[in-house]
Amino acid sequence: MKNWKFKMASTILGSTLLLAACGGTDEGGGTEENGSSTAGEVEGSVIGDGSSTVAPILEGIVEEYAGAQPGVQVTVGVSGTGGGFEKFMQGETDFSNASRPIKEEEIAALEEAGIDYTELLLAYDGLSVVVNAENDFVDNLTVDELKKLWVEDGSTKMWSDINPEWPEEEVIFYAPGTASGTYDYFNEVILEEGDIESTATLSEDDNTLVQGIQGDENAIGFFGYAYYIANQDTLKLVPIDGVEPNDETIESGEYAPLSRPLFVYAKNSSMSENEAAYDFMQYTIEHAGEMAQAVGYVALADEEYEEQLAKLEALK
Repeated sequence: MKNWKFKMASTILGSTLLLAACGGTDEGGGTEENGSSTAGEVEGSVIGDGSSTVAPILEGIVEEYAGAQPGVQVTVGVSGTGGGFEKFMQGETDFSNASRPIKEEEIAALEEAGIDYTELLLAYDGLSVVVNAENDFVDNLTVDELKKLWVEDGSTKMWSDINPEWPEEEVIFYAPGTASGTYDYFNEVILEEGDIESTATLSEDDNTLVQGIQGDENAIGFFGYAYYIANQDTLKLVPIDGVEPNDETIESGEYAPLSRPLFVYAKNSSMSENEAAYDFMQYTIEHAGEMAQAVGYVALADEEYEEQLAKLEALK
């Protein structure tokens, strides 16, 4: 396993990310050090899309899978959870990455399109609230303060509105775009279906958010924990109700309400009819825990991964 945590800052890409597994050779039939999910070499192509939050896990897996199965071309776009499901509904992809559970209207659209799918759990994430590294006054926020900050109320938000001891400076907001599962999750547990602050810069590319917050002392934003880990030297993590996201608080649920599961949705027909798609998905589940921990997320328990593999095997 490469040192992905230190590689992340330069390799997490944006909404046009293409991850191609197309290199490496192995005279032993595709069962080199990384190991192949199935015996012997596999050939073919696999296409996925979806969440930028899940992307760091898949980026690492795709690169390592290239060494195990050089005959398989894997391409993964990053259109956000909602954008990925749109492509999934159109039959353009074999799997879709998601940082939230599939919505009822998406389920209905897939049923109408005749696309059966299987939900597979990959890891856990703690949605992280961050401010500029030079911010020396925000050391904690409550859930109520988050709501006061982020819900649109027609006013110009000042830091002093949240705490009179804080500067009378306008708050600069950065948030995931509306096609992002991260936005959906934040909307559900913090905004509670209210409108997000109208001045916020929205982007499905989490790197845009990182760079914006790095560049303004009055900035605040939120995104997946791995993006904080990759940029922790230049961002300041804000505890919520006194609890910071980390492996223990995310896994236990203590970091509430911002802990969440990360998923991949596999197209059943691709898993049963496309050997390459099945092989890659099996490899993904087998390596998701190790890669999740390497890039800054939290792995499932071993028995949970065994359950996901059993669900996948049932599709073969």
